[in-house]
Amino acid sequence: MQQPITRAAGPPGVVRGWLDAFAVVLAGLVAMAAVAALGLWLAGAGDLPEGGFPPVLAATMALAVGGSVQLDGGAGSFAAVDAGVTAMPLTVSLVGAVAMAEVFLRQLRFRAVAGGGELLGRIVRTVLLWVLALVLITVVAKHTFVVPLGGSLAQTIGSALGLTPEVGFHADGPTTIGIGLAWLLLVLAAAFAVSRRAPLPGALLRYQLAVRPPAFALWMVLLAYVVIGAVAGVITAIAHGNARQTLAVVLLVLPDLVWLAFGLGLGAQWHGRLEGAVGLPIPKALSSVLRAPNGREATIDLGTLADHDARSWWLLPVAAVLLLAAAFLAAQRSPRTVRLWQHAVRFALATAVTVLLVGLWTRIDADYGLSVLGVGLGQGGLADLLGTVLGGNNPLTGFGSGSLRLRPALWTAVPLAAGWGLLTGALGALLAARVRHRGELTEGGG
Repeated sequence: MQQPITRAAGPPGVVRGWLDAFAVVLAGLVAMAAVAALGLWLAGAGDLPEGGFPPVLAATMALAVGGSVQLDGGAGSFAAVDAGVTAMPLTVSLVGAVAMAEVFLRQLRFRAVAGGGELLGRIVRTVLLWVLALVLITVVAKHTFVVPLGGSLAQTIGSALGLTPEVGFHADGPTTIGIGLAWLLLVLAAAFAVSRRAPLPGALLRYQLAVRPPAFALWMVLLAYVVIGAVAGVITAIAHGNARQTLAVVLLVLPDLVWLAFGLGLGAQWHGRLEGAVGLPIPKALSSVLRAPNGREATIDLGTLADHDARSWWLLPVAAVLLLAAAFLAAQRSPRTVRLWQHAVRFALATAVTVLLVGLWTRIDADYGLSVLGVGLGQGGLADLLGTVLGGNNPLTGFGSGSLRLRPALWTAVPLAAGWGLLTGALGALLAARVRHRGELTEGGG
């Protein structure tokens, strides 16, 4: 029986178009704020004095979209803070991205093909409201704390020296707005690349079979790592009794750790250094490698991690198995007419792009410290303030200094990922050769 033909909905009116864009932005903001607030509360930021929680929450959201937070303050001309944070709490980023993409695509769910002008209009309206939201975030993400000097004697000495210690932070406006805008465009591009049903302009339809199957498969790999990490986090919280801190890690920076593990499992390297406290627990093996002697920069790879924990070698087979499963999935979602070498090349490109993005997302550059007449003070307070911005404890416990750096070696990671993608893409296509592909009819039926 012939099915009735339904007319696709036309472009939204002016008011409806702006309401749709507002819904996309609101969904992202609410999702990020909810996850970040719960994570920060579990990490101890709920105890911040002087109304510090909302600005710290806004600062965390600014970091989640790729912005940076500068720490400032000091004690007049006697002491000064020299610090800054560039890091992405990727759980917050991931939840916000998924919420925005879901709402944006749901508004197009009854379309088979979307006009280029309509899509451009939707994107422009969403971008304009998102920029306004980023401006508001940077305005709110600003606060100053008065740091207690200690007992009465310390207060007396401080007063005699004219010492009124203050530590503050603020989101860097140009960086947060500029990179936050690029973050939104990347989220929308990824949503159209991953979703099989998202309507495209007619000119782009020819590319969907080449892009969408491997993009979706690699997205499943990233989600699988997050799920595995979340399960491990819950087990750790139950077994070791540090439930609040562990759940704070899950709600703030879990993808930072598990996606780093994905890259390391493929043989990629990161370089970094850790001095002082961070405020959140990180795997002991990673912390031991990062705390290289004499402040030298350490190399993080499977070998150096295994020197501290032999279980790190399991990252290699886990990455290989998940990547092969993704290659099989990509081949199964593609037409049977696609040749084996095409599967391999497409999956290699998708894997290289994924590892490139993982490397950029897991990059951390943080310096935090208070210097007195050019001489740095000990570890402690400002390290805790950095930890609070990223999900740590009460910062008003003293002065401190330290640094955390983590940078990927992209010039080796990306070619390695492409090689893995080429190999697993070919093997996945071979495994899927005898399996029914998406869209095919079974013999004698529909």
